[in-house]
Amino acid sequence: MFMGRIRTLYSTSEALDAEVATADVVVGAVLVPGASAPKLFSREKLKMMKKGTVIVDVAIDQGGCFETSCATTHAEPTYEIDGIIHYCVANMPGAVPVTSSHALNNATLPFGLALASSGLESVLTDPHLRNGLNVHKGKVTHKAVADSLNLPYVPAEAAVA
Repeated sequence: MFMGRIRTLYSTSEALDAEVATADVVVGAVLVPGASAPKLFSREKLKMMKKGTVIVDVAIDQGGCFETSCATTHAEPTYEIDGIIHYCVANMPGAVPVTSSHALNNATLPFGLALASSGLESVLTDPHLRNGLNVHKGKVTHKAVADSLNLPYVPAEAAVA
């Protein structure tokens, strides 16, 4: 579709430094479950970009991965800093609510059915459900959440048992 004009890269420091000056669009999509997104681009690095370059911060719901990111809305989706256009819309799927609702339902329905049929036993037997458990009976069962809140971490197996 884009005739070889799009390249994706792992976000290593070396790759970012090598590409930042010539990029037309940079999409930052970083997820650290339960924690804030790391800042991959400093303001200084953004100054190396061409004027008119667009950055899209998909990680804005977790604080953003560009130092200059601030959450925007669908009504006013962009702003400019140092000649760089920022698109940092929180809840980007909200632009296509029916489609995103169907996608979310397709992804989560099997887990809801497992919980409905087996209750907490499914958390002990399904690693995906276990990894998705954040808090149980007041105990924080997700390490990154516990660390970010400065609370004690209790493994899910111990909290549910």
